[in-house]
Amino acid sequence: MRHPSAIAALLASAVIGGLGLTPGTAHAQAGPPAARAAWITSCHDKKDDIDYPCGHWKLIMRDGRQVVVRDAAGTKSGAKDDTAPFAISADGRVMAYQRARDHRLVVRRVAGGPAKLLPKSAVVKGAGSLFVTLSPTGDKVMIDYGDEPMRWPIKVITVATGKTTTLPLGDSALGFSGDGDEVLTSRNLSDNTTRLAAYRLGGGSIKRTPPQVVWGAYANALAPDGRTLAAFISGDTDKNKPPRVRTYNLETGELSAGADLPLEPDAETEAAWWSPDGRLHMTVRRGDDGKAAVVRVLTVDPESGKATQTDKYTISKTRYESVEAGE
Repeated sequence: MRHPSAIAALLASAVIGGLGLTPGTAHAQAGPPAARAAWITSCHDKKDDIDYPCGHWKLIMRDGRQVVVRDAAGTKSGAKDDTAPFAISADGRVMAYQRARDHRLVVRRVAGGPAKLLPKSAVVKGAGSLFVTLSPTGDKVMIDYGDEPMRWPIKVITVATGKTTTLPLGDSALGFSGDGDEVLTSRNLSDNTTRLAAYRLGGGSIKRTPPQVVWGAYANALAPDGRTLAAFISGDTDKNKPPRVRTYNLETGELSAGADLPLEPDAETEAAWWSPDGRLHMTVRRGDDGKAAVVRVLTVDPESGKATQTDKYTISKTRYESVEAGE
């Protein structure tokens, strides 16, 4: 028997609010709370004529609530118009962000509870670009410096133990494998090609220079087997051709024929990932600046291209930036 909704709302406010999370509206939650996305509001500076992120990061929950993450930094240290990193695991149950009071990187469950403080050495002080990615279940966090791979290497930290794996200098992060045991990276070579590598966090790697259609894909996702890559290829509006998906084996070099996706030619993949059970997922977004964004989450068969919509939600038109689960 359920408690009356008013009592449930009071309990939720007392528990979640006390942990740094503020529920925007009260809804009953079936199962562990999970987030679809996070976003931060845009404000305008009339004097300098610039838009900038303001307020707090907000979670869009799967039960319809909006939850404010009060202790997450909205902007990078010393930067008014550059958002601080924020990430949500593909399952929507874990988030990572910089703590507002000191910009230390933390990982915590969306359901609440104490934040796990990562080592201070995890982030290079003074680095310009900083990107944070969570494994599909949020048990590992990857730290990358974007366009500065030759200055600082990628680090992967196991949240529970703090164990840190440092990848070779010069590699750029693309994401985790479906089970989180491998990391996919890219490296630009001197002959204008790109080498992809799947590093096993327990040791060892698979490296290969794939065809341009693979390394030039709009999005890539590594399967739980650590070698099968799903490549999402943009459509062609001039020829009315939809986006396609192909698979590539990093170990053998085998490339599938590919399949058309049931999407508009100009649809672009925002995020792509494999779940630990071997299913392939993607998100597609519609909505220009100044308009609400509509996000669809699809489960895709990479052989046939068949796609099943598993979720659909909107992100406020007042957003400065947003991050989707699994991105």
